[in-house]
Amino acid sequence: MRLMALAAMALLLAGCDRDPLGERNAEPVNDWLVRIQLPDAELPVRLHLEPGVGAAWFSNGPERVEVPLVKSDGDGWILRFPAFNNTLRLEPAGEQLQGDLTLVKRGYEQTMPLSAEPYDGYRFIPQPRPAVDVTGRWAVTFTEDDGMTSEAVGEFDQQGGDITGTFLTAKGDYRYLAGEVDGTRVMLSTFDGAHAFVFTATASPDGKLAGDFWSGTRWHESWVAKRDFEARLPDAYELTYLKEGYDRLEFTFPDLQGNPVSLSDEQFEGKVVLVSLAGSWCPNCADEMAFLAEVYREHADRGLEIVTLLYEHFDDFELAAEQGRALAQKHGADFEILVAGISDKAAAAETLPMLNHVLAFPTLIFIDRDGSVRHIHTGFAGPGTGQHYLDFKQKFSMLLDKLLEEEVTPGP
Repeated sequence: MRLMALAAMALLLAGCDRDPLGERNAEPVNDWLVRIQLPDAELPVRLHLEPGVGAAWFSNGPERVEVPLVKSDGDGWILRFPAFNNTLRLEPAGEQLQGDLTLVKRGYEQTMPLSAEPYDGYRFIPQPRPAVDVTGRWAVTFTEDDGMTSEAVGEFDQQGGDITGTFLTAKGDYRYLAGEVDGTRVMLSTFDGAHAFVFTATASPDGKLAGDFWSGTRWHESWVAKRDFEARLPDAYELTYLKEGYDRLEFTFPDLQGNPVSLSDEQFEGKVVLVSLAGSWCPNCADEMAFLAEVYREHADRGLEIVTLLYEHFDDFELAAEQGRALAQKHGADFEILVAGISDKAAAAETLPMLNHVLAFPTLIFIDRDGSVRHIHTGFAGPGTGQHYLDFKQKFSMLLDKLLEEEVTPGP
């Protein structure tokens, strides 16, 4: 009988140790490997969840993505990213967690099932054994399912079987990617509250890479890459420009309280103005807003104004204004944010007919103290791009300093 009692106690304690949310466990599981199920791929990402304090973050290599809102939901949890309007739901399922991820897109939602198990130090595969090293710069061609192609630059850093990196395009970057290399197989993924990306590829004997890219529930592209340490993208300052006959930007859009704001308003007179075309749904735009918020704090007293034009997934002012407020709060942006339209690029271009096109969100327009457009930068190479981000900041600072040092041209 004594042996039976001891055995029963051992089973009870073992059951407590397996409690996924740690309600009965002195040392609860806080780190999880979440597996998000895309239609043709599985997206793994590390989640750190502290149920006791309602805190959580995801990691993608060196990136740590804080979850702004964590709420208990019965035995489970709801993780929300208000600035992106996306939600991840988790609930206990034996020794694991299960749930789903919902991403809000323009005109529809994407919902993906997911599961989670205790994190054991890897993303795709434990103890990878790489047969190739893909460290370096690559010239990349992406091909959509309809045959449309686009060029990119891939940059990877491989340490043993672990790999981090990103892809840069003329429209922006794919932010922080992380994964493993096993044999000749390359596997990368990211989830940052908005992006749900998976990249896979196989290295061929000639040293090239060929594979697939999946995003959310609807997007797929194939991609090929050739190692090229001189790979470059077009100059981001030459892709967007004013049409012939224009030398300035003109618009009137409502601010987050519904009041009309125009560049001809007194607050902008004699100021250097940076105008950003952005959206709360766009992580590259969020990276840029965090950067611009710091720039504004540093240079506002030198005569700098910043205006963000929001192009949202929905044509509803109150919803768009709510997203704008969440974005401003998240990044400490103390400058004008205006609701300009929907996130369709052709529709966005109609709101600013003096531009040749709206090629990317974000797009940043430099306006001098006389109101003339001096530079337009398409896309944004964020902190996930390493040296490219540092190069962008250096050139940006040079251009901005020059504009701030100029005087207003005297009138006739």
